Amino acid sequence: MKSYRKELWFNIPARRGFINITPQVEEALLESGIREGLALVNAMHITASVFINDDEGGLHHDYDKWLEKLAPHEPVNQYRHNDTGEDNADAHMKRQVMGREVVVAVTNGQLDFGTWEQIFYGEFDGRRKKRVLVKIIGE
Repeated sequence: MKSYRKELWFNIPARRGFINITPQVEEALLESGIREGLALVNAMHITASVFINDDEGGLHHDYDKWLEKLAPHEPVNQYRHNDTGEDNADAHMKRQVMGREVVVAVTNGQLDFGTWEQIFYGEFDGRRKKRVLVKIIGE
């Protein structure tokens, strides 16, 4: 069995945002030479997420509005975590809801998706560099 590891780096200029990272994961899969196996993709930061869903702008807008209702950024003093001088407690909660990672089957050298599925990086406390790990194992 082979293993391949690659880091993807992102710096979202806004506090929150979603990026379709499917092309970068497909590129890593091609680089790996693995034809059958599994691809793990995970956010390596506690205020960011990786998830699978549809690449539709209205859905992303709805996610942003829904997450902000669940864990509003302001007032920042509503969160005990922010007593440390941080202002990102809401970002930790949004990440918890959206998840840390995804695993996708690799079949015949392709990511084995369902209809409309794509991989996304979700940022909830942006304006600095963060990384995503792509780990592919198989034959």
